[in-house]
Amino acid sequence: MPQDYNSTINLPKTDFPMRAGLPKREPGMLDSFYEKDLYGNLMKKNEGKPLFVLHDGPPYANGNIHIGTALNKILKDFIVRYKNMTGYQAPYVPGWDTHGLPIESAILKNSKFKRSEISDVEFRGKCHEFAMKWVDTQRTSFKRLGVIGDWDHPYLTLSKEFEAKQIKIFGEMAKKGYIYKGLKPVYWCPNDETALAEAEIEYADDPVTTIFVKFPISDDKGMLKDLCDLNTAYFVIWTTTTWTIPGNMAICLNPDLSYSAITASNGETYVMATELAEAVLKKAGLTAEKTLLTAPGREFEFMEAVHPLYPERRSLVINGDHVTLDAGTGCVHTAPAYGVDDFNVCKKYDQIDTGATMVVNVNARGRFTSDAGKYEGISVFKAHEPIFADLQADGYILASEDIVHSYPHCWRCKKPVIFRATEQWFASVNAIKETAVAACDGIKWNPEWGKERMVSMIRERADWCISRQRTWGVPIPIFYCEKCGHEYVSAASIDAVSDLFAREGSDAWYTHSADEILPAGTTCPQCGHDHFTKESDIMDVWFDSGSSHTGVLDTRKDLQFPADVYLEGGDQYRGWFQSSMLTSIAAKGVAPYKQIITHGWTVDGEGKAMHKSLGNTIAPEDIIKDYGADILRLWVASADYRQDMRISKDILKQLSDMYLKIRNTARYILGNLADFDPDDPVAYDQMEELDKWALVRFNALVERVRAAYDRYEYHTISHGIHNFCAVEMSNFYLDIIKDRLYCDGKNSLSRKSAQTAIYRILDGLVRLLAPILAFTAEEIWAAMPHGKDADTGSVLYNDIPSVRDDYTFTPEQERKWSNLLALRNDVNKALEIARAQKIVGKPLDAAVTLYISQTAKAPFAEIAGEDLEQLFIVSQVTVVDGEGAGYPSTEFPGVTVAVEASQAPKCVRCWCHDEHVGQDAEHPELCPRCAQAVRE
Repeated sequence: MPQDYNSTINLPKTDFPMRAGLPKREPGMLDSFYEKDLYGNLMKKNEGKPLFVLHDGPPYANGNIHIGTALNKILKDFIVRYKNMTGYQAPYVPGWDTHGLPIESAILKNSKFKRSEISDVEFRGKCHEFAMKWVDTQRTSFKRLGVIGDWDHPYLTLSKEFEAKQIKIFGEMAKKGYIYKGLKPVYWCPNDETALAEAEIEYADDPVTTIFVKFPISDDKGMLKDLCDLNTAYFVIWTTTTWTIPGNMAICLNPDLSYSAITASNGETYVMATELAEAVLKKAGLTAEKTLLTAPGREFEFMEAVHPLYPERRSLVINGDHVTLDAGTGCVHTAPAYGVDDFNVCKKYDQIDTGATMVVNVNARGRFTSDAGKYEGISVFKAHEPIFADLQADGYILASEDIVHSYPHCWRCKKPVIFRATEQWFASVNAIKETAVAACDGIKWNPEWGKERMVSMIRERADWCISRQRTWGVPIPIFYCEKCGHEYVSAASIDAVSDLFAREGSDAWYTHSADEILPAGTTCPQCGHDHFTKESDIMDVWFDSGSSHTGVLDTRKDLQFPADVYLEGGDQYRGWFQSSMLTSIAAKGVAPYKQIITHGWTVDGEGKAMHKSLGNTIAPEDIIKDYGADILRLWVASADYRQDMRISKDILKQLSDMYLKIRNTARYILGNLADFDPDDPVAYDQMEELDKWALVRFNALVERVRAAYDRYEYHTISHGIHNFCAVEMSNFYLDIIKDRLYCDGKNSLSRKSAQTAIYRILDGLVRLLAPILAFTAEEIWAAMPHGKDADTGSVLYNDIPSVRDDYTFTPEQERKWSNLLALRNDVNKALEIARAQKIVGKPLDAAVTLYISQTAKAPFAEIAGEDLEQLFIVSQVTVVDGEGAGYPSTEFPGVTVAVEASQAPKCVRCWCHDEHVGQDAEHPELCPRCAQAVRE
């Protein structure tokens, strides 16, 4: 009677499921992370180790997270997890930006009350409530991504402690003279009625009608009167913003460029840049009849022209280096109230008053005031038609042209903004510029282009407008003498405001009078008066978040200044990276970070930017619902995040396949470790060489992965681990040792050697994966056996594997195994052909003959002693010197592979064909190896 030997085979045993079911499995795992306080215990375990601080750039608390936010938080989690597993204590304190106009706008849009009907404190309370709701919503979403951190104690820019520290930063800058109030043009949003910083500006293409306007020359300083009729002589300006013409006070020429007075075919004389004149006249349908004179711009300085809309007003001809020949006429229409260059160049001229009498004829809502005369009440964005009509009716339009140009828009309301001169509070960047630029030399930039971007942006910036005409934010702690209006700020007043905010929060600015806030006996240094009023503006939210190096790093005992890393998107060179740098340099003289890491944008599968209107956005919660958070994390690690990251359903499907290869490699190993004791391994020097090869290959993977983690290059890690699992493990090593694991004696040295190797590989592999696959790594860790030195509580409580010096091959061994792999590839190709020709079924049915030509003898001699049947997974290998018929090798030149069906009997237990089957009287159906294993 044939015996049933199935029960004697060492079949894999594991409860680790093949199907991940991440969307259903992860929430329960997440609950367990917080029940056992995974993060808190990790911090305790790493107490006393060197501190590594990644400082979180605060997301804005006014909506659900999006795919870009998820990318940002997951990247940070990779770093925090890895550092905690490599000898550091790496805390993660998440933060939120909680002040600002978007929250005010959302409250007003979604509420039934009118702003005028409630007090400032009541309104701020509603803003506070709104912000905290979104903090809670986003916190839940970030935790669902598997991001670990001190979620119960985040930093919030609305907290009393943070606001108090922010006031201190402001005070330190004021003490050094960096804070001042001035009348100058700033970005202004008419829709939201507030000043904006450069970081709050986005650019979009807008259609516009550009105009070439004639300004009649009224005073030529004697240069032109003998050459032409001054009654028909004009300076010609060009502008894309018709609405600024009522604000014109000057015409600016470059002192070094060449200008010509040209009589045109219509009999009029025009002054323009020599290089641009012909093109301008062509647009007007005219030709040049005669060039009356040509001179550098400096010779036209102090001429005067009549304002074409206001005949009683004169426009002074001035000089400025900012004038170029890129477009227009070379004669630049200059309205100091509506342009920074205009303002700065006009300040140099005593003849132009850029103080109280400067023409600022546009109000906060973007409408003309009575100072604009007949245009009063008209929106600047609707002013082109009436102004153009008037200029044309009076004969002052030389030409016009429709173009599309890049125009600044508000990042919040997405509507066009203007430059408008208003009294604002500024922080002087000029005062600290060189120190900030020098500090960039001591910072590590990843990518390296970050340094150049930061330096250029700092150099281009002169002042930072830090005041906002809103309510929800940190008040600017300035007082005004009630009698003389003098601005008052002192060390004592800053301490008083900071202490008050620490006790009561910044609402106290609105509930206490100035006299109640200031120390008793405070008097005006100008006039001695002892009663004050308070500034009504709040600080720019970038000043809020930019103060976090003091409000967070300096105050939290688990953190330190400066931070080791700031990591955000490329837009933060204008935003948080820069505001943090400027406030830190101004207050402390040093940069707040040692390294800047920058990630790109998220785009769809075709590389297009994601927009709700295009319907190509993918919400993180939808990905998690369909695939699980670990697939989203694998996506973050799958491509170079320093470039734009593509995401689509097709990409996620590919990543799912990649994930399953890694998961099933782990599952296969787990199934073969059910009876393995990690504390009773086979010593490396006693292991079979194939098992040593596997450990040497894994050791090389550890070296590559550790180096990639240290360089923050996660795509190198994910693809390296996937290739290791798919190629070196599944396609080669695990395929070969299956027979040994299943059929060798349960306690045989050969089987335990293989188990030792796959245990060490899995134990290291799961640790390498832990920063990336937050849930799967814990699932594998919980399912696998552990040695006495491992902390079974979490994979995160254990170190990332290090490169082992003992897992090495000599150059001769490396060459031998390279040749073996090459020959195996050739044998596999020959087997595929034989199977297609129905010569054999399974590879174990095959008998392989290797014909070794003269050219292959030397390299083959190095591998001849290896167990080729085991490596090729065939029943028989015969080596014949000389030529023969068969498949000619391509990877191992000089060898021909012949395949035929084995004629030896088949072992019913291992399915190998062996001529010795039938020789064991007790087990006549088994080969000697299997008979011995069954007896054991």
